[in-house]
Amino acid sequence: METNAIASATQQISLLKEKGATFLFEKGPSLLGAIVILIAGFMAARFLCRLLGKTLERRHLEPPVRMLLTRVAWLVIMALFVMVALGTLGIAVGPLIALMSVAGVGVGLAMQGVLSNLVAGLLIILTKPFRVGEYIQIIGCSGQVNTIDLFTTVLLHPDRSRVVIPNRKIVGEILHNYGTIRQQDITVGVSYSTNLPAAIAVINQLLAANPQVLKDVPPVVAVGQFGESSIEIVVKPWTSVNDYGNASAEIKLAIIDAFRARNIEIPFPQQEVRLLNPGAVKS
Repeated sequence: METNAIASATQQISLLKEKGATFLFEKGPSLLGAIVILIAGFMAARFLCRLLGKTLERRHLEPPVRMLLTRVAWLVIMALFVMVALGTLGIAVGPLIALMSVAGVGVGLAMQGVLSNLVAGLLIILTKPFRVGEYIQIIGCSGQVNTIDLFTTVLLHPDRSRVVIPNRKIVGEILHNYGTIRQQDITVGVSYSTNLPAAIAVINQLLAANPQVLKDVPPVVAVGQFGESSIEIVVKPWTSVNDYGNASAEIKLAIIDAFRARNIEIPFPQQEVRLLNPGAVKS
């Protein structure tokens, strides 16, 4: 039994060797040609994609767009060379293309959300409704634009937390773009006996001395509402997005110190109670 098993295995090995030799003899040149075609296709795709990337960079396209176009070009070039290699091996390419088309339709239906994010990302990058570094507000979220990718946009909050928004949620929505500067909204109350022009002049001096306040955009310092115990002065200087929080704290502290030094009263809420008939009050 063992001798028969060894003989059968030897025959199978010999048969495989013969088939392998026959295959190499018949398909060897075609296989070698297909390998050469694939290597040439890889080198051509690499060279052409580098050339395309440099051309797109000179045209000042956004990095995500350059990356997408170069990858698509690489895939297209390699697909062409793969089809040529398969044709060299004698494999029918037509049924394979039809099968890939059907599979592509199925994948497209399954990835509708991903593709919609991709299309929306391309629209954002090409139309440029906002750029990296600008402060925006959209769909109830606000923050400084940190990155714009093909699928998502990342906003950075002052507390360094990040908000990741799918691009399809951005396209078609109302967008409030503050740009790279923001206007402060500060109010300070003074008593009704205050010399308002003098108080406003003091605030203007403080804003002019603050290095974080932008000087090319004039600040707004004016009388606001008339409260129950004070008159509100509205202070609205312009600062960069990065200095927004620090500048607000510095301006408020400087106003308090300057008003205290000049005896300008900042009243607190209070009520005055008067007794119209004191004699009617019984002890």
